[in-house]
Amino acid sequence: MTNPTLPQPPAKPAHPLVALLSSAGLDWFLFGLLGVVALAYFFPETGSKASPLPWKALTTGGVALIFFFYGLRLSAAKLTAGLRNWRLHTVVQLTTFVLFPLLALAARPFLTSEKGELLWQSIFFLCTLPSTVSTSVVMVGIAGGNLPAAIFNASISSLIGIFVTPLWCSFILHTGTTDGQLGSLVLSLLWQVVLPVAAGVLLNRRFGHLAERHRQGLRTFDQLIILVIVFTSFCDSFAEGVFRSYRLTDILALSAGMVALYFLIFGLVWGLSRLLNFSRQDRIVALFCGSKKSLVHGSVLASLLFPGAALGALLLPLMLYHALQIIMASVMAQRMGRQVAGQAL
Repeated sequence: MTNPTLPQPPAKPAHPLVALLSSAGLDWFLFGLLGVVALAYFFPETGSKASPLPWKALTTGGVALIFFFYGLRLSAAKLTAGLRNWRLHTVVQLTTFVLFPLLALAARPFLTSEKGELLWQSIFFLCTLPSTVSTSVVMVGIAGGNLPAAIFNASISSLIGIFVTPLWCSFILHTGTTDGQLGSLVLSLLWQVVLPVAAGVLLNRRFGHLAERHRQGLRTFDQLIILVIVFTSFCDSFAEGVFRSYRLTDILALSAGMVALYFLIFGLVWGLSRLLNFSRQDRIVALFCGSKKSLVHGSVLASLLFPGAALGALLLPLMLYHALQIIMASVMAQRMGRQVAGQAL
């Protein structure tokens, strides 16, 4: 004789302060972001490239694991369906490689001084870069978006950017493309993203249910890897003294400009997605994949396209945008994710 199912006790209500912070999009992850930036400021040597700790291996392995677990939650049918969504893919790639540069060109008349021209060139370079891979997909996963489409768009953006970014810069900034080898980027994308996802998809039938069962734990793992990436990025910036030659007012003004650029793109993509009647999951992909810019690709391409240039100054807008996009996108993704979880209850 089986035992009757006992009624489950009601969930314990959250503390009023916790509930208030949660409703405002503030949680442990946001405070973690602020905390790691503060740690990087006071202890930059701990997470910089000169640190004896294996941060690069940790972040590289962590990102590969993130994509393996994403693949584990994807069936072959879901992945195939996500790749067929050509309208979504077109919106994301046009946003990344056309809308961003056109907005930078529109801002050129407002930066006519010698210092302003140099700043505009660095902003234009930022706008020609591809989207990030890891953070774009992580944010889409946290927000409850279309993961197969996110993985495809983030990955293909990285490959397209290897060719399109040098073309934009050569045409507008008159930099000759170099013969530098970009194969390392392709290989990194292959083994850090494509192969882990493929391995996860192949194991979906056997272990996919385990990934779904531990979905919340995997989400926390994603967030921890993002915190490590932010920490090491800021440690490198502070250790190299990127901000020393700028006044505080310059940094604040440039940061405000990067925030404005992010929200302008976010608003335009949101409006276009609604106009095209995208589903909520597809809108999330368009928003988070279309609004990101890759610091990794920017660092590599800057050294190839601008040999001998002061890369710290050239990459400053990108570094600020990279950090701010993670913070702003994290808050939005957390809020969207809670909305999806609330609807599922």
